[in-house]
Amino acid sequence: MSNRMWGGRFATGPDAIMEEINASIGFDQRLWQQDIRGSLAHAAMLAETGILRKADVAAIEKGLKTVAAEIEAGTFTFSRALEDIHMNVESRLKDVAGTSAGRLHTARSRNDQVATDMRLWVRDTLDAIDTQIADLMTALAEKALAFSGAVMPGFTHLQSAQPVTFGHHLLAYVEMLGRDRGRFADARARLNECPLGAAALAGTSFPIDRHMTAKALGFDRPTANSIDSVSDRDFALEALAAASICAMHLSRFAEEIVIWTTPQFGFIRLTDKFTTGSSIMPQKRNPDAAELVRAKAGRVIGALNGLLVVMKGLPLAYAKDMQEDKEGTFDALQTLSLSLAAMAGMVRDMEPDVKRLKKAAGSGFSTATDLADWLVRVLEMPFRDAHHVTGRLVALAAERNVGLEKLSLADMQGVEPRITDDVFGVLGVERSVKSRTSYGGTAPANVRAQARRWLKRLAAPRKA
Repeated sequence: MSNRMWGGRFATGPDAIMEEINASIGFDQRLWQQDIRGSLAHAAMLAETGILRKADVAAIEKGLKTVAAEIEAGTFTFSRALEDIHMNVESRLKDVAGTSAGRLHTARSRNDQVATDMRLWVRDTLDAIDTQIADLMTALAEKALAFSGAVMPGFTHLQSAQPVTFGHHLLAYVEMLGRDRGRFADARARLNECPLGAAALAGTSFPIDRHMTAKALGFDRPTANSIDSVSDRDFALEALAAASICAMHLSRFAEEIVIWTTPQFGFIRLTDKFTTGSSIMPQKRNPDAAELVRAKAGRVIGALNGLLVVMKGLPLAYAKDMQEDKEGTFDALQTLSLSLAAMAGMVRDMEPDVKRLKKAAGSGFSTATDLADWLVRVLEMPFRDAHHVTGRLVALAAERNVGLEKLSLADMQGVEPRITDDVFGVLGVERSVKSRTSYGGTAPANVRAQARRWLKRLAAPRKA
């Protein structure tokens, strides 16, 4: 039996294996809303331009709304034999609207249809992700404001470097996520052109109005080249690239949460809402939500790599290889959405141990740079000389197993005779962070100002 939707050229039906590899309805059925939106816009344009009779278009529109209601209600039966969402909708439309349904496909192809559906789905999803990123940024900024003065160790190479504040550390992720948000906005702006009307690859001889359909679907304009319209998926690749960078940022923060919740660090606590226990060790509280966010970055990055490999060798225009754009894109963007939700929940749930953080901030001679800066500022010593003197004092403190602030003035003067007891004023971690007043520095006043700036910005309406 030939395929009843496109079987004029074919006398028999496909082999079972061909049907198995060819069918996409198992995953592209999630495009049903976008497919029906595109069809309604296309039908309205065909009526407005006089290509179809208004009576036919009225029957098509009524039928499409019936199909949408059935899918929404869960009573629609999806058929693998009909391959994809487009054929499933069209087949059911024929049952509902009769012969008028066959006129809907005038002046379009499944090639421009699927390209339009995918752009609509990606655009819808990016809008939802933008809201989620903003929510996570808000959670981080609120927590940063609350703990703007909580001193903690800052790390390089995961070694104690200089004291910072917990709020300053959290705001670093706000900055990263702000750039992620910008990348998604850029991707959305570039994808917001409508392929509908490009047809198979060459356009159409019918007097269609592509600007009308583009406007009806919320696009800025129609795409300018019919071949490019159906043959590229860079809009999905760019969205996946932005998603991969965002997922990487979430993974880095998740890694820190995993480290911070260990008994060895004990920097923060997570409640039962975002931790799990062990089947054998009753004392365990595992940061599984953070670990899963860290792991899911691999799925997102993998989807980007997968689609790049699919597209890299394809000649123009459309090839069925491009059916592989969907599963990875669907999975990656929905995985990122779940990760953002989990991370926002953990940020609001986490409680820093301020005393533990402050104690750790003073370890590892973290105020050594403050000492070197004092030597430069007060004794007018060249920085390289100050670095050398400070290094000798650190070595002395390490030999005695004490912090720099525990060395006596005599000990310090034994290395540099001009040092005075004023030096001890810069060796406390709280004074250290308060002194970092340069723009973008960790001083609590800076942190409060930056947190409030972000909260004000995030509360404002998003510019189109």
